[in-house]
Amino acid sequence: MKDRPPILLQDLARIAAWLISKPLWFLRFEGVGNIPPRQSGPLVIAANHQTYIDPVWICIPMRRRFRFMAFEKAFGWPIVGSLIRQLGAFPVKHPVDHSPRVFKETLCSLKDGYSIVVFPEGAREFADGAFFDFKTGAAVIAQRAGVPILPVTISGANRVWPQGRKWPGLFRRVTITYHSPLHLNDSKSAEEWTAVLRAIIRLDES
Repeated sequence: MKDRPPILLQDLARIAAWLISKPLWFLRFEGVGNIPPRQSGPLVIAANHQTYIDPVWICIPMRRRFRFMAFEKAFGWPIVGSLIRQLGAFPVKHPVDHSPRVFKETLCSLKDGYSIVVFPEGAREFADGAFFDFKTGAAVIAQRAGVPILPVTISGANRVWPQGRKWPGLFRRVTITYHSPLHLNDSKSAEEWTAVLRAIIRLDES
């Protein structure tokens, strides 16, 4: 439990991210009404991945406790490693980690009431914004935990901080779109649900 972040710290991070991101990247949100109320329970929040800032951007409109997976090497970076750990990140191997440790950490966090932010692509997109193949982890976790997936589309951030760019670009428009929650059942396999998830997220691809 020692790595579970306090909601106050996450609230402060959301406020800071909003105040910084609104003027620098004209950040806007669409489909906020699709976000289930906090009291409805934890979620798997699944989005395409365009920048290092994505996890905080996604959670700005949601006053939920959340955790997210981060590239394990990032935990060794000065300042960044400590910050992301404090904000609720836990390490995974790049680009995908199916280890029992990660699976257990994820399920325990959901059981404790934390929503989990997952990027099924497993890596940031390049500047062209083309999607990578989606891994099945989000669907497997949601089916196993019995929680819905909230699909999220990030648009425009591929021009901010994609793979291959050392520093973020400024004054690009970024839009975060929240889709209707996806309630998984056993009528489809994890692979089939992943294909459905990818199709939903791609609807607003720019």
